[in-house]
Amino acid sequence: MSSTAEPPPHFIIVPLAAQGHTIPLVDIARLLGERGARASIVSTPVNAARLRGVADLAAGDKLPFELVEIPFPPAADTGLPPGVENVDQITDSSLFLPFFYALRDLAGPLEAYLRALPRRPSCNITDWCNSWTAVVARRVSVPRLFFHSPSCFYSLCDINADAHGLQQQGDNDRYVVPGMPVLVEVTMATKPGFFNEPGWEALQEEAMEAMRTAEGAVVNTFLDLEDEFFACYEFTLGKPVWTLGPFCLYNRDVKAMASRWNKPAVVQSAITSWLDTMDTDSVIYVSFGSVVRKVPKHLYEVGHGLEDTGKPFICVVKESEVATMEVQEWLSALEARTAGRGLVVRGWALQLAILSHRAVGGFVTHCGWNSMLEAIAHGVPVVTWPHFADQFLNERLAVDVLGVGVPIGVTTPAMPATLIDDDDDVPVARADVVRTVSALMSGSEEAEERRMKAKELGEKARRAMEKGRWGRGA
Repeated sequence: MSSTAEPPPHFIIVPLAAQGHTIPLVDIARLLGERGARASIVSTPVNAARLRGVADLAAGDKLPFELVEIPFPPAADTGLPPGVENVDQITDSSLFLPFFYALRDLAGPLEAYLRALPRRPSCNITDWCNSWTAVVARRVSVPRLFFHSPSCFYSLCDINADAHGLQQQGDNDRYVVPGMPVLVEVTMATKPGFFNEPGWEALQEEAMEAMRTAEGAVVNTFLDLEDEFFACYEFTLGKPVWTLGPFCLYNRDVKAMASRWNKPAVVQSAITSWLDTMDTDSVIYVSFGSVVRKVPKHLYEVGHGLEDTGKPFICVVKESEVATMEVQEWLSALEARTAGRGLVVRGWALQLAILSHRAVGGFVTHCGWNSMLEAIAHGVPVVTWPHFADQFLNERLAVDVLGVGVPIGVTTPAMPATLIDDDDDVPVARADVVRTVSALMSGSEEAEERRMKAKELGEKARRAMEKGRWGRGA
């Protein structure tokens, strides 16, 4: 027996500098802290500033949670504009590849931090896209788990496509992903892979190698949602996989929700008060995540489509989307015509608070996994409008497997190798918005069956996060 207690396990967590990747890893850090482990989030100054809210909340709750800042490479060395340290700050598509290469230069500062610690950490949890952390973990002899931000369904598609290649079926550029327990068809434009475009081959190879050399994986999902895909993924990966979600149900009050992204938000009480006046399951919520920016002609189609549905709606628009006087005037006119029925939120809104309100009965989403899981966890069916990366396969999971989605009909990414929806064609017209929203919210037998499935999954999600059940899987 020792006279001194053993120190708690210490987890070093390294998110990708993108909000959709950072938020779930911050949730993991808080969950670990609540279970007595020490969790350190390693981030750069700009990204750490965004996380002050969650750090302050953790401090108030007396959790062993800390932010560790390491320097981002100087702009002169990266070719990036000064202060750009997050994917959502990039406005020029040619800068995405230099940005990911700049992240490699964080390896030195991370290694220096790890070596300076008085005790070797228990484990590193690093984003799948941060393949550069594999070398660091090996050098300092710290076990490493990778966190892949999408579902097990997507991750299984990804690993099978990489291992076996895609099998062409016929002459219509359609392919079947091998090794799946269900039929999954993709095109070359929508095949799995985060780094598929020309010029990104080295990053793709590094990420796959870092995945293969990790000790295991952590996924934000739950077994009752995709148990067969979890089992196949763990078997194919050949490593333990922990399903720890849905993390969004861990954030049950407005303060906790807001802390996940320390960014100015509209007054949530005003949105809640508006929702309180609406009937249950009557409001359609529209948001396209933190990265995709709609150019005016696309925004107009969304707005006019929502107006033409005749349904109550909340639509979130980014400040960058309404920067011109022309768009501001159009948006003001839309608000005037839909007053009392439509609510336009400029900037950033508390999505969890909106989706968890009884009045919200549908969600038009870009199909990012965080948003999809937040909708599922709150029993809200979706209109699927994917844009890039894993989103097309997330759509397939929602529509074809789970039966909780209506596809809007997009078949190609918004723009190759970028995250900005600024191509010349209008991929979705207002008639498509009317058609899909009406199908989702109509009250027809098919719509009610879809809603029932969503609510059943929401109940299963809540059970997955009950005390004593967290962390099931491997």
